[in-house]
Amino acid sequence: MKDTYLNRLLGEREEILLVTHQHWFKLLEAILVEIILAVLTIVFVTVLWVVWAGNPLVATGYLLLLIPLASMARDFIIWYNHKYVVTSRRVIQIFGVINKNVTDSSLEKVNDVKMDQSFFGRLFDFGDVEILTASELGVNRFTTIGNPIRFKTIMLNAKLKLESGEGITTKQGSNIPALIQQLDQLHNEGILTDEEFTKKKAELLSRL
Repeated sequence: MKDTYLNRLLGEREEILLVTHQHWFKLLEAILVEIILAVLTIVFVTVLWVVWAGNPLVATGYLLLLIPLASMARDFIIWYNHKYVVTSRRVIQIFGVINKNVTDSSLEKVNDVKMDQSFFGRLFDFGDVEILTASELGVNRFTTIGNPIRFKTIMLNAKLKLESGEGITTKQGSNIPALIQQLDQLHNEGILTDEEFTKKKAELLSRL
């Protein structure tokens, strides 16, 4: 299903590479109490139904199931809307259902990435990813993320492509002088070396 809100956050020619969530263990942890309450409610009402010989009033007790079910639905929506996104330019963390909180780290400013996986994390494929950046945020930590190795690999590959200039794509009808200006900015910031800048500039000029 298309995420309209996420797509509105994207810049020009920015592509989504990965969208993931916290591991399903976090969802299970959130709804475990509701599951237990639902099971106890079913057992309790069923016993009353047997004891009172099928009294129809007892059947209304099953309506109590709506309480834990509604709570589980709320927890699932909260879990689903907590997203970790890797794009061709940045890493984005989004959480909140109605009120949205968005934190992003530019791939250009990512200095280092640390991943922590416990024994059970390796067994069930979850872990924490910590992104160290040169921005004011300093550290952006993603906890209990599902498939953290894939997340880290995709992010580092996107950073490498961006630094090498591959993240700058040229489509038919694009403004090549503007793209050359972007290259020059990356070069001045030290993201592109002299050789990489010269090579990419020559490729763009050849398309004029």
